[in-house]
Amino acid sequence: MTDSSLILGEFRRTLDDRFRLSIPTELIEKLDLENNEAVLVKERPGCLSLWRADAWKTKLDSNIQIIESKVRADRMSARSRELQTLGRLLSTRHRDVTLAGRNRLVIPEGFREFISAEPGSDVLIVGAAVCVEIWRIDAWRNCLDEQIPNFADLLEQLAQ
Repeated sequence: MTDSSLILGEFRRTLDDRFRLSIPTELIEKLDLENNEAVLVKERPGCLSLWRADAWKTKLDSNIQIIESKVRADRMSARSRELQTLGRLLSTRHRDVTLAGRNRLVIPEGFREFISAEPGSDVLIVGAAVCVEIWRIDAWRNCLDEQIPNFADLLEQLAQ
């Protein structure tokens, strides 16, 4: 994101029969994609997030470098199960995608199952400050039910 403004907004879209949907222009402009390239991420059950590729890479790479240095120094041998779990999740968690004309995104296999939304169903496209999220509607309602009571406190904490 090259400017400092937050990515905000909520839009309803329908998945077509090929698992395509158009991401609203106002959100894509804030995401400021280079060559329409982004990273699609399995965020939480019923939710995918769309990131600017360099922002996602920066977010991920710094942590991976630390873990790799611990592996090289043989400081992870007692945590091999956790490391395996992390490896599995890293292997399937994100994928590079390119938006087509009219900001159209095709949700790839593996991600379709994760979001559990069928062709013809509605999803919500939500600005999540630093990325764009794609929510199955019932998962979004559950998230709101859980998080909206803490909104005022969260806003106040982040504004300090």
